[in-house]
Amino acid sequence: MMRVQRFGSAPAAGAHLWEAKAHMRIEHNDEDAAIATMLGAATRDLEQYAGIALLTQTIRLGLSGWPSTGIINLPIGPVQNDASVTVLMKGQTFDWFRVLPSARAQLFLVGRWTPDLGAADLVIEYPAGFGTIEDVPEDLRLAVMDQVAALYDARGTGDPKTIAMSPHAARIAARYRGVRL
Repeated sequence: MMRVQRFGSAPAAGAHLWEAKAHMRIEHNDEDAAIATMLGAATRDLEQYAGIALLTQTIRLGLSGWPSTGIINLPIGPVQNDASVTVLMKGQTFDWFRVLPSARAQLFLVGRWTPDLGAADLVIEYPAGFGTIEDVPEDLRLAVMDQVAALYDARGTGDPKTIAMSPHAARIAARYRGVRL
């Protein structure tokens, strides 16, 4: 079983307030607090939908054993080349692995898999994300802004269909989703 926690992602937003307001053609400041809240919600929506971290945050992954394939697919990316990954096995530091950093990073077991590894509780911590707002790819920033616009337009409605992921944001986020076979 895999347990995933994110740390450091709230209340950060995947776009600037002024960008979102310009995208929605809003010139007044009366609703800045509400729009900022929507930016945070849209960022979390997009991150959850695509399985990514827009801004750098710490990911903690709990597993009930190292898979017999010797490979652990990290569920949230991207993981940068200089990322420091920590693995604890039964509460002790475990370093018999190497990291393949990428949008869909993997940990590779160095050495031979044993049944003890398959039965040991693991905790993996690693940084994921593109960096700061300026490092987030433009298409993902646009997806965040489009989702904010959808949330803004759906204010006060009780219809769940109108507050789903914006089709434009979903199409952009789909490019970043991981596929597992």
